[in-house]
Amino acid sequence: MPDSNLNSRKLSAKLTAEYYERLYTAKARGKLVAWATSIVPQELLETMNVEVAYPENHAAAIASRKGALPFLERAENSGYSNDICSYARVNLGYSQTLESEILNLPKPDFVICINNICNVVVKWYECLARYFNVPYILIDVPFNHEYEVNQSRVDYIKAQFQDAIVKLEEICGKPFDYDRFEKVMEISQRAARAWRRAMDYAHRVPSPMIGFNMFNYMALIVCLRGREEAVLLFETVAAEMEALMAEGKSQFPGEEKYRILWDGIAVWPHLAHTVSTLHGMNVNMTGSTYPDAWTILYDVGDLDGMAKAYASIMNNICVQRQVDLRTQILTASQCDGAVYHLNRSCKVMDFMQFDVRKRVHDATGKPYAVFDGDQSDPRNYAEAQYETRMQALVESMDEQKK
Repeated sequence: MPDSNLNSRKLSAKLTAEYYERLYTAKARGKLVAWATSIVPQELLETMNVEVAYPENHAAAIASRKGALPFLERAENSGYSNDICSYARVNLGYSQTLESEILNLPKPDFVICINNICNVVVKWYECLARYFNVPYILIDVPFNHEYEVNQSRVDYIKAQFQDAIVKLEEICGKPFDYDRFEKVMEISQRAARAWRRAMDYAHRVPSPMIGFNMFNYMALIVCLRGREEAVLLFETVAAEMEALMAEGKSQFPGEEKYRILWDGIAVWPHLAHTVSTLHGMNVNMTGSTYPDAWTILYDVGDLDGMAKAYASIMNNICVQRQVDLRTQILTASQCDGAVYHLNRSCKVMDFMQFDVRKRVHDATGKPYAVFDGDQSDPRNYAEAQYETRMQALVESMDEQKK
């Protein structure tokens, strides 16, 4: 049951502080530290009792506190193109000193990468492994050009998991505990369902949730998916949403006049501007593709199901399935329109987005707006462009309502 002594905001802060304390003290406690991509099969690492740092989370935290530019410039001055993902550039720049006034990570004992989010991570983590002179585990997940993940892909990915287990045994110097693995899987499934349930409150009409709070909670679903604390946090969020609805209240300031789907990663360096602009126009973000990204569901003990789940991440599915996912979210969250963040960093999503947004519009008739931005590079965003695009969207939604 949720801890009634802590609200979700305080509990989130407490869990975040505890997470980083575990990272900082890991080596003193004789534990290994891995640097990992955001949607890595954390079940394997949690089973081996490894402390895991997530460079994407770290880059987003630095960017949201206006600290990304020095690391971006350091990476670019070292020869990394500014066309590379800005999360990668922030992390590669940071790795040269491991020093930030905002937040620090301990040096990794090994790195582990799964390319179900993009293929930039393959070379990014290869660079990290070379720079720190540590082992590199790569789990290769083919892109799904078909609608469903077929059995040959499942078999291939499952073999990748099994190979990763062998490498983890070598690095950690101990056998893989399959009994503990099943317990971690069970916790991960409860966490995924608690996350899904909590974030689905944004779909209610009127929404009890400020939709952009999904982005704030996202950091902890990334790094705590295999731990009981994640279940506790998202059960607490759900309980708070129930209480707000019972009282006829909402986190959203003012009148919720329009509801939108936000497609893509947040613009972390300019989050306050993107959010306040929408709220000033009485627009709440009630739909997002984020919750589905970490709702990784499978049957406990089913390695085939786990392989299929990690292959079905939203970045790794075909265009038609991308369209259907967004159409379903628009409908379920009763959105009046959609906002597409054309994120300079996220090439795989950007190139699909041109086709996706047209097909979603054809399927739903909902108006949409597109703006240029970046997840952590502050140089790739213009406030005036964003404001005029959002004004145009509100006018279109208003006209459709009439």
